[in-house]
Amino acid sequence: MKLNELVKAPEAKRTKRVGRGPGSGMGKTSTRGEHGQKSRSGASIKPWFQGGQTPLYRRVPKRGFNNARFREEYATINLSDLNKFFNDGDVVTPELLKEKGIIKKQLSGVKVLGNGQLEKKLTVKVNRFSSSAVTKIESAGGKAEVI
Repeated sequence: MKLNELVKAPEAKRTKRVGRGPGSGMGKTSTRGEHGQKSRSGASIKPWFQGGQTPLYRRVPKRGFNNARFREEYATINLSDLNKFFNDGDVVTPELLKEKGIIKKQLSGVKVLGNGQLEKKLTVKVNRFSSSAVTKIESAGGKAEVI
């Protein structure tokens, strides 16, 4: 390999040296033009700025429907909690759960989830049950009643 056979790497681009006099072709205004916001030092315009025009996000009408205010939230309790706090043959109601401090608020109601094992025969009267909770309560010999 000889010196005249060396090829420049394609990534090696020549950096633009601005503000080095009129002979360079990039002197005086340093390729920024004569006037305007972009010619000033420290100019940075945010990508969503539309030059003083009312921006798109303000022109588009804000409308639509959201069900958030009609959402029903349930206080949840697991079977493992029922196993801890209740004895064999007890009747579990939302009022009793609140009284014992197991749930803080009833919200739209109480839902029993099937997490954990139930070894006691309980009659559970709440608003909702998960399908696994119903099968576990009934396999333990208890009853799952929807209010």
